Amino acid sequence: MSPSDSGLFISIEGGEGAGKSTVIAALSDLLSADGREVVLTREPGGTPEGEAIRAVLLDPGNHVVPEAELLLMFAARAQLVRRLIRPALARGAAVVADRFTDASYAYQGGGRGLEMGRIAELERWAAGIRPDLTFLLDVGVAQGLARARSRGGEPDRIEREREDFFERVRAVYLARAAAEPARFRVIDASQPADAVQSAVRAALTEWLRSR
Repeated sequence: MSPSDSGLFISIEGGEGAGKSTVIAALSDLLSADGREVVLTREPGGTPEGEAIRAVLLDPGNHVVPEAELLLMFAARAQLVRRLIRPALARGAAVVADRFTDASYAYQGGGRGLEMGRIAELERWAAGIRPDLTFLLDVGVAQGLARARSRGGEPDRIEREREDFFERVRAVYLARAAAEPARFRVIDASQPADAVQSAVRAALTEWLRSR
């Protein structure tokens, strides 16, 4: 798997209600203060084509089968890597992604039960890159779903899944983090937002110093 070029590629992963948005804002501030250009993106999405795919994937009225869901995720990801991420890394920017391929292993692999080997094949072919550093914001499923529901609004197609779906998602995330300790930093996201942000900042500062 190809590493990033001269820039930094950081992904933020986690289940529903993990607090990714506030962590991404904190990371952006820290990296900007370090004098780096920061490029923020999300999955699925990040490009006009990817956002169109996102609308299809998250619309509760659509009945997307698991295999199609996986392929659409990677279609959006392939576009994102080639049109946004790789060019940004090549010019030395720090890319901070709201989810990346680990999410496909967790959601389509763990949640939907699709074969992990198929996902790995797509990762090699369609993505071809892995983050330098991944923060996994880990929170219990019941607490995370309660947070997500407290935000109001209609849940999207994936947010409507049952609790056992999200338990499988969390289990795969934690297994991947255990298998790749050099890349992952697991953060206890059950804490208050300020404590989570402080932990992420400290972990990023330590990682940057060790590079």
